[in-house]
Amino acid sequence: MTRRVRRKVAKKGKDDAVSLSYLEIEVEDLGLERNGDVDWTSLPDDTVIQLFSCLNYRDRASLSSTCKTWRVLGASQCLWSSLDLRAHKFDTSTATSLASRCVYLQKLRFRGAESADAIIHLQAKNLREISGDYCRKITDATLSVIVARHEALESLQLGPDFCERITGDAIKAIALCCPKLKKLRLSGIKDVYADAINALAKHCPTLVDIGFLDCLNVDEAALENVSSVRFLSVAGTSNMKWDVVSHLWHKLPKLIGLDVSRTDIGSATISRLLSSSLSLKVLCALNCPVLEEETSISTTKTNGRLLLALFSDIFRELSSLFAETSNKGRNMFLDWRCSKNKDKNLNEIMTWLEWILSHTLLRTAESNPQGLDNFWLKQGAALLLSLMQSSQEDVQERAATGLATFVVIDDENASIDRGRAEAVMRDGGIRLLLNLAKSWHEGLQSEAAKALANLSVNANVAKAVAEEGGINILAALARSMNRLVAEEAAGGLWNLSVGEEHKAAIAEAGGVKALVDLIFKWSSGGDGVLERAAGALANLAADDKCSMEVAIVGGVHALVMLARNCKFEGVQEQAARALANLASHGDSNSNNAAVGQEAGALEALVQLTRSPHEGVR
Repeated sequence: MTRRVRRKVAKKGKDDAVSLSYLEIEVEDLGLERNGDVDWTSLPDDTVIQLFSCLNYRDRASLSSTCKTWRVLGASQCLWSSLDLRAHKFDTSTATSLASRCVYLQKLRFRGAESADAIIHLQAKNLREISGDYCRKITDATLSVIVARHEALESLQLGPDFCERITGDAIKAIALCCPKLKKLRLSGIKDVYADAINALAKHCPTLVDIGFLDCLNVDEAALENVSSVRFLSVAGTSNMKWDVVSHLWHKLPKLIGLDVSRTDIGSATISRLLSSSLSLKVLCALNCPVLEEETSISTTKTNGRLLLALFSDIFRELSSLFAETSNKGRNMFLDWRCSKNKDKNLNEIMTWLEWILSHTLLRTAESNPQGLDNFWLKQGAALLLSLMQSSQEDVQERAATGLATFVVIDDENASIDRGRAEAVMRDGGIRLLLNLAKSWHEGLQSEAAKALANLSVNANVAKAVAEEGGINILAALARSMNRLVAEEAAGGLWNLSVGEEHKAAIAEAGGVKALVDLIFKWSSGGDGVLERAAGALANLAADDKCSMEVAIVGGVHALVMLARNCKFEGVQEQAARALANLASHGDSNSNNAAVGQEAGALEALVQLTRSPHEGVR
């Protein structure tokens, strides 16, 4: 196999954590004359704080330990108001070590059940926002303890993977412990029963944004009691009683935005909600098969309210929210972000729309339903590219993941849709993705690299990525100490290395050494990154000059180590292919002898010929 595409970072439900990390950036020599040593202690305090802001949490702590002044500056409130721990192994000991710096922490993002258990040890009693993913193993008990220790909580989001072990009991605990709650978004709850919703209505008077996404059951009648709600999403939720919805939800006095995407709602309920609600402005019903199949939908009256569906012109509909619509169109989101609009209600609607659109488009791309080619080419790709420029980091990430996902037809055979890939390229998507890949945020780096890797299966897109400087960017990301970032970057180099015209450029960018270093760095516990690194080296080894570079930087030893020790078939296959290519140049170089002389190489290859996996043999 010479290419690899990926729909997701990891399988749902798998707690995926890697060690504390920092992207190693090569600093260019700016040509400044140095007449002596730099006195770092003479830097202004604000310059030092700016320097700290460019580092991850581990490196901030290390730098803070160098002197008393920097220890004080490193603990500045502005540096520790927000933490994104998704890429780190976050356990009780790590939380305890960070606790002294988290007195003023207000926003936290985490990944997995172990991280959830450790949150209380941060002692961040002033937390306002908590967002977690890979939450399948999080229990009612863990969530109840978290909310009990953070009574100032205003926003709680868990998803998009399913929270299988969380029940309505935990929702009641949230309501009782967090009276200041404004936003609650939970995914995959089996039963959001009436008592839980009524507890929210009773104890959370400022709750304005509710999302019960991909749930099995939600009590429709009880939701009418949450009179404070302004934005409500039940996207992907099954077993909804739409006759109850049509008779009750239009009575919600403050409801502005309603999202029923990916459900079996019909036109009758849509019509009643649009005609009867006094406050509703936007109803999002994307990818609702029943609605789209009903012939009466073309005559549905919206009464000046927005109905966003696959059959509507979404950009035009959204442009109607603005007083001036002449210069909107596909730049509508960008125009809104750049404007000095003081309309608080409009800004709230647009911010919410960015979030729910990114969520629904990603979920739709993952399920890859038939018959959406026209939508993706005409609107979907452009929407994802617009959302990639959001000021909301989680929206940017989901949009990039959506781009990586919607182009894939068959991930096993590395097949992508040519039309969709080139639509992304035509709309400037390559430059946008490369800009995200250069971000300091590792989540954005990872998702942007994944999208670039998948899109580069198309030769025309691969050429555009190379021309835009993508090879240098991916080679730099491959040096990241964050395994997820390095893995996706290695996948991008793998796909780019298929093209003969890109092999030399990858070597010149230091990509060969970066790939070999990855094998040593993640020799255990990193099957994905090892397969991608070995696959890229296999492609590069087919080129005579690149094969010499592979050997010079220790690639023969690294690949033999994989062939001997790794039990993952994908890694074995790519390592064997790389060794075969290294040894195939005959008299043009000495790599065939180098492979034969490497200790254990021949024994390992003979052993692999007995593998039950055809590709390995």
